[in-house]
Amino acid sequence: MSHALLSDLLAAVRKGHSPTVQEISNIILDHREHVNRNAPARQHDTPSAIRRDIPIRPRTTGQEHYLSTIASKEMTFVIGPAGTGKTYLAMAAAVSALLNKKVQRLVLTRPAVEAGENLGFLPGDLEQKVNPYLRPLYDALYSMVEVDKVRRFIDQQLIEVAPLAFMRGRTLDKAFVILDEAQNTTTEQMKMFLTRLGQGSHAVITGDVTQRDLPHGVQSGLVEATRILAGVPDIGIVRLTKRDVVRNPLVQKIVDAYEDETERRQAHVSGIHPIGPAESGTC
Repeated sequence: MSHALLSDLLAAVRKGHSPTVQEISNIILDHREHVNRNAPARQHDTPSAIRRDIPIRPRTTGQEHYLSTIASKEMTFVIGPAGTGKTYLAMAAAVSALLNKKVQRLVLTRPAVEAGENLGFLPGDLEQKVNPYLRPLYDALYSMVEVDKVRRFIDQQLIEVAPLAFMRGRTLDKAFVILDEAQNTTTEQMKMFLTRLGQGSHAVITGDVTQRDLPHGVQSGLVEATRILAGVPDIGIVRLTKRDVVRNPLVQKIVDAYEDETERRQAHVSGIHPIGPAESGTC
């Protein structure tokens, strides 16, 4: 796979793309892991998509497992911290499926939950009111497909971007459906979404369980669904980690710091404290 990734990066450079330090670092780390395991080199048919003629490939072992699961399962849940490519890779797989006519349309949705803020009354029509919640989905889409083509696909109803509430009562046939930020769904919303899947469709449900914006005491539909559906055939559950963070290296350090703080709080609640010299029981 290292050879394939390097070839892709070289092709990208020739088209004007500048590889990041993180991209190069991931290639080196991935190559070392495979050498240590004496694993055979990955084939060139690794699941990928095209972003404006630049191949999109997994940059970590976890991401490769994620894309392979999407390719082999009708429904995939992926949980992981910020920067692991959950939404981006799902969108890449969806765009690839649409362009290769494996599905007839894309349906992209998110729960309209405020991230710890009170946005109040938003002006404009319904589309203008919900667009702020759906902006990240548009951003990922625009990074892979030209803006004019996206707008044409939306006009032709080949791509639909809508709040989760708009999915109620529908049956989605021959579609690639992405539910983003699923940690902010309730149990009822998640069950409603999961039962929308029709014939010939695929679904990817993404979320970061450490960034829930639900009211206090409300169970996350994502957490509950992955518990209830674990082991069900044709459903894959992928858990990405900080090792799969591919954004600015600072993001990985931020994830590390928050994980350390969570561990300290859990230890405090459990009554486990480091034993200092004065607490060792010696006189």
